[in-house]
Order: sequence, then C-alpha cells, then structure tokens
Amino acid sequence: MITLYDADRCPYCARVRIVLAEKGIEYETVEVDLDDRPAWIYEKNPLGRVPVLEEDTFVLAESAVIDEYLDDRYPDPPLWPADPGERALGRMLVFRFDELSKPYYAVRRGEDGARERLDVALATLDAILQGQSLLSGREFGLADVAYVPWILRARDRMEVDLERFPALAEWVGRLEHRPSIAAELDVVASL
Repeated sequence: MITLYDADRCPYCARVRIVLAEKGIEYETVEVDLDDRPAWIYEKNPLGRVPVLEEDTFVLAESAVIDEYLDDRYPDPPLWPADPGERALGRMLVFRFDELSKPYYAVRRGEDGARERLDVALATLDAILQGQSLLSGREFGLADVAYVPWILRARDRMEVDLERFPALAEWVGRLEHRPSIAAELDVVASL
C-alpha cells in the first residue's frame, strides 16, 4: 500500500495527488501540519518537506521525482508522450519550473515587483500554450501536472486574473474537466 505524507495547502503535494488520481492508484494519506512539523517527518525526508511517498519500505521525496517514479512504476496511462522530442520539451518545462515558483512565492511574501515577475512567468506559459494545447505536448501529462496546482492557487487564492493570458486561461478551463483537477479545485476551495 502506498502512503502519501501530504498537506492540502501544498501545491507540491497536489502534483502527487493529481498523478495518483490520473493513474487510479489507491493510497493512504498522512496529513502533515506544515506550521508544526512533527519530528518524524525528518526521518522520512531530512529536509522536513512534503510530499513524501512511501511504498512498503521504499521512501521517496520531491514531487517531480515522485511523479516520474509513479509514471514508471504504474505505466498506464502514460503521463509522458511517446515522442522523445515532445517528452524532452515537457521535461525541460518541469526542469525550469522555478521560473514560475520563485515569483509565485515572492508574491505570497509580498515582495516588491513580484507581481510583475509572476506576470512575466505567466506570459511565458501563455506563449507556449498558444502553440500547443497542453504543456506536455499533445496529451495531458507531467508538465501540465507540474504547473497546474500553482496556476489554480494563483487564480483562486491570490486573485491573479488569467484572462490577461488567454491561452493559459483556456488551458485551465480544459483541465478543470479532468476528475483529478476537479478534485484539486475542491481542495483549493477548502483552504
């Protein structure tokens, strides 16, 4: 049985929840209070961060790595395209995720100029989505999973107007119909 050490408010955890839902994998959840982290979480991940996935005696941290592991371990449905070039471009987006996360968290901290930096990151995603319907290529996949939790939270919790980024807004609109993303919308609404 898989156990996910999780925190609802954490978008990194949302990545793993989405992949587990997409793959139809049953799992147990252990909720971790991020404001009062239990000492035992440092035994699971020396950095004390979630998500952490545990399967029997195998323990793995870091959401992007967990998602890759789940996609390899449970190959149906695949969450990377079969085409090597398309897959590489999707992986590059995941690798460059900090270009969105840094300004996102700067906005959350109220730093000067952060909203403008976040707008630049959103405009970059919008430009990519003007040329293709999904970040992962022709099919929904791990590049989409890597970004959507932050975009949902920016829109629904930080009042970021996605209408200024029409391709990005359209992408979110399409993704909201997926059960895995609809479930995450419910989580975001409950925060």
